[in-house]
Amino acid sequence: MNIVGRRYLFFGISLILIVPGLIAMLLWGLPLSIDFTGGSYVEIQFEPGQTPSLQEVRDIYTDLGIADAEPRTSGEDQLVIRTELLENATNDLVIASMAEQFDSEISVLRFDSVGPSIGQEVASRAALAIAMASIGILLYIWYAFRGVTNAHRYGVSAIIAMLHDVAVVFGMQAILSHFLGWEIDALFLTAVLTVASFSVHDSIVVFDRIRENAQTQRRKPFEQIVNDSINQTLARSINTQLTVFLTLLALVLFGGSTLRHFIIILMIGVLSGTYSSIFNASPILVVWENREWQDWFRRSPAKA
Repeated sequence: MNIVGRRYLFFGISLILIVPGLIAMLLWGLPLSIDFTGGSYVEIQFEPGQTPSLQEVRDIYTDLGIADAEPRTSGEDQLVIRTELLENATNDLVIASMAEQFDSEISVLRFDSVGPSIGQEVASRAALAIAMASIGILLYIWYAFRGVTNAHRYGVSAIIAMLHDVAVVFGMQAILSHFLGWEIDALFLTAVLTVASFSVHDSIVVFDRIRENAQTQRRKPFEQIVNDSINQTLARSINTQLTVFLTLLALVLFGGSTLRHFIIILMIGVLSGTYSSIFNASPILVVWENREWQDWFRRSPAKA
């Protein structure tokens, strides 16, 4: 397969994958969970057929002096309600009022509260974690490939491919948040860091083969060495990621709903990581080696 020769086609596909998500982020934003903003989160279940409307639930909170309650459906006869920070006693009072008002037995499946200061700390630490992971990956690859000419290019290319995957994940999250009501929580951050590690891991495998081939095939053009290396590791990359993807798919189909958001984000990231490590990371090395950006905006010579 002439993957490197068609690199701009694959770069274009990457843009097609990223741009809709970026537009969704600009239009709809990324709703943050209480893990980042602070507040209370309660998940409750009603008796079959006794689930009230969202407005009726909102009115209960308003009557008790709790403003800006945000109820939404979570499953069959289940509601998730996000509010300002509530004490356990206040939440118990709300549940009792609902049970009396709607004449239904209510089960509390989950109740969490996070203070505003803790939420801000989690958000700052999340940004710091992603930044430190990127710097650590860059330095490690630079050191591991120190015997190769322009070793820093391998680290930068891996980071660019990783950022591609992060952009795809955030973009898909914005779309899913709009249509499914999913919020960004601490598990989403875990998924992002996991996707980053998978992406870089697969890129390093290809880079290592490029290093080996560059030492034994010095007379070949660099572009051909890179393309041969990608093809030699192609089956391994696909088989490894496919194994992970099928495992995650089984968890989505047969696992519980609690981790479904986390697993689907991982699946999206694994697919994106497989694509970027094969079709983006190594071709970026060729673009850098040839300094092709110097010709991107030049006009073609006029025909005689």
